[in-house]
Amino acid sequence: MLPHMGSASSSDRRGIVASEETLSARPTPPSSAANLQRLRDAIGPLTTAALRRLDGDIPWYRSLSAEDRAFVGLVAQAGIGAFVTWYADPIRPPSGVGEMFAAAPPELTRSISLQHTLQIVRTVVEVVESHADQVAEPGTERDLREAVLRYSREVAFSAAEVYARAAEVRGAWDARLEALVVDAIVRGDTNSSVRSRVSALGWTGKGRVIVVVGTTDDHLDEVEASELRRAARRAAQDALVSIQGTRAVVVLGSEGDLLAAAQSLLPRFGPGPVVIGPSTADLSEASRSAAAALAGLDAVAAWSHAPRPVLADDLLPERVLVGDDTARRTLIASAYLPLRDAGGSVLETLRAYLGTGRSLEAAARDLYVHPNTVRYRLRKVSEITGWDPLDARESFVLHLALAVGELDAARAIIVEKRQTGV
Repeated sequence: MLPHMGSASSSDRRGIVASEETLSARPTPPSSAANLQRLRDAIGPLTTAALRRLDGDIPWYRSLSAEDRAFVGLVAQAGIGAFVTWYADPIRPPSGVGEMFAAAPPELTRSISLQHTLQIVRTVVEVVESHADQVAEPGTERDLREAVLRYSREVAFSAAEVYARAAEVRGAWDARLEALVVDAIVRGDTNSSVRSRVSALGWTGKGRVIVVVGTTDDHLDEVEASELRRAARRAAQDALVSIQGTRAVVVLGSEGDLLAAAQSLLPRFGPGPVVIGPSTADLSEASRSAAAALAGLDAVAAWSHAPRPVLADDLLPERVLVGDDTARRTLIASAYLPLRDAGGSVLETLRAYLGTGRSLEAAARDLYVHPNTVRYRLRKVSEITGWDPLDARESFVLHLALAVGELDAARAIIVEKRQTGV
């Protein structure tokens, strides 16, 4: 009986092990010319008997197309023929075992799984073994059955090798397709074809999406890249990974905590910075997250104490310095305009506080108010914008927001004058 995955009973396995130990303990007897001729003459009938057994005992075989069943017949015939060739000289290792699967096209591996293939092999071996008494010369039946057992083990390994190669090819194709999809997201080209491709990669589209960008080791090989992919898929419901030179771009989608998922991937990146883009509603908007994360990766060197990972939205000032228009517009919209529209001298107080070296007393003297009034108004700045002027890092954000906002306001005045001819 052929040992195969998950189908042999414990008694069968003990018998197989005992038989293999017996086989390895004594030499294989040479084949007789009469047995060889009998086996060659029986290839056709044995193939027919094997296919009849498959049709009767295995339901999924009956559901195959006529073309696939014909290919299975070729595999069975080639397997029996390869056994006969090996049996002619059993002292030598069965070097041509893989040839039995070469008779069928590679597309057959898409219709038949490895488990199904092992069922076919097991059935063929059982048929040959059950017909040993009829095929073998009298007195050599046991030797023929033992040869079938020895050969069947090699056939099982051959089947696993064929499907391993097919899996490698599919894995390489999936990696290339994944890289194309991520590249399209980075370029902002999330059209219907991209959605179709990402669906083929198993993207479910449940929950929000973020893009994580980090540096990679210069020696990142295929194994390490595969480990990053596996880690990303364990961390989130959906994951896409692309290695682009010295950086890795990871797209995560989940209904859970995406920031925690990104945090768990830190050991898989290189020693440099890792930037997390803002979350988006779905994959169609992921290019916005990718753009912010990539701009953050370019700008993070300007913040010497940036955490790892760092949010792209925490790098708005640095992104402005490298020419990121999105960061510039975000700062104006989230800080400058709300302060300008708040009234009550809030913007004037912030301008005085920043302009006098972040001193409450100096700002109070400049505004002719009490320092507590300055402190109160600065608390209003924090409530309006979410950034605290009394914190060193956040006051820098507000300082740059004030600068770009007033530059835009000055440009708007110049443009208006030109249009009115004043």
